Amino acid sequence: MTYVVIGGGVAGLVAARLLAKAGHDVELHEATDRLGGTVASHTVGGIILDSGAESFATRGGIVDALATELGLGLDVVPPAPDGAWLHLSRGAFPLPKTSVLGIPGVPLATDVTAIIGQRAALRAFLGDALLPGTYGSRATSLGELVRKRMGSAVLDQLVAPITYGVHSAHPDDLAIDRVAPGLIHNLLRENSLARAVQTMRASAPAGSQVAGIVGGVHRLVTELEADLVTYGVTVHLNSRVTPDQFSDATVLQTAPAEVSTTVTLATLVVDVPALDAAPRGSGVLVANPTSAKALTHATAKWPWLAARASGRHVLRLSYSGAVDVSSETARTDASGLLGVGVPAASVIDFDTVQWSRPAPFAPPADGVTYIGEGVSGSGLANVVRQATEAAERLLALAEEDDEA
Repeated sequence: MTYVVIGGGVAGLVAARLLAKAGHDVELHEATDRLGGTVASHTVGGIILDSGAESFATRGGIVDALATELGLGLDVVPPAPDGAWLHLSRGAFPLPKTSVLGIPGVPLATDVTAIIGQRAALRAFLGDALLPGTYGSRATSLGELVRKRMGSAVLDQLVAPITYGVHSAHPDDLAIDRVAPGLIHNLLRENSLARAVQTMRASAPAGSQVAGIVGGVHRLVTELEADLVTYGVTVHLNSRVTPDQFSDATVLQTAPAEVSTTVTLATLVVDVPALDAAPRGSGVLVANPTSAKALTHATAKWPWLAARASGRHVLRLSYSGAVDVSSETARTDASGLLGVGVPAASVIDFDTVQWSRPAPFAPPADGVTYIGEGVSGSGLANVVRQATEAAERLLALAEEDDEA
């Protein structure tokens, strides 16, 4: 059987590897001059850093399993235990410890009331506690669910800053099953959204929801490329093709990328000893941002990176849209979000990259198997899982044909 994979992002690499590993002939066509898509690297201040995804969700163990197969299993590591903070116009506060995407498991907890106030916390608690579990269970978006059960304050001041920072989208634009698989199931079982969150957190203790890879998540692409060579995949770079060019092959294609959002990432490498204390934990998410929507204190989040940075600090700020971010803008924003001055003289190096995220794609019935973020949802865990399942379905069909 011959397969053609169109698109050399992580989804295409995963699918091509599985098909070739099963003994089939596979061609992979990538329109640009490199593989990996938004999983990439750049060098800032002499340090090789992720320029795209720098962590992945651990749910289902799908990315961890892939990393292990690729020989990276021992390098999969959790982040440092210090959590992120939320930046409001009236100050910065630690994010609630018991939460899922900002949805509080204990609405009246001190770390919740500090952010949204007693009145809004009481609304969230009573609204959720008095409503039947079925209320909101048919919601089509995360925003609709939270708004119905816990109110707009929880949505606007807790959930939205996190989804903007993680998924570059408002909760109203995020399908629940894509960003929080199992949440509705637990809501119906527990008869409460707060208890559903507690259940999910109990099965994924603090610090275990995401993981990274020593040296950077971009190492996944390096090892996937090596496996394509091992299994005999023919790779064509700078190759723009369409499915109708391959009438004698089974085609898998990365979903056409109608751009939904664009994110600009600005990375600073600085020498600021005051940041050694990680004053905002692993980073800051911003409610109602007017500039940077989030900051990751990467050397506080990843001990392996702190060791490589030799006392310097790596700060990564994200901005909505294709905006022109200068070193001065990033430095000023970092100072405000961290509560620590980042002098101009402390900046060792600076770089920016921009990534576009595709809009959700509804695959047509045209005989092509579609993969990638447009059909899987954002995040490496979703992308790897969907591409794996798509390739495995095709392999099962090929096996059935052989037996027929």
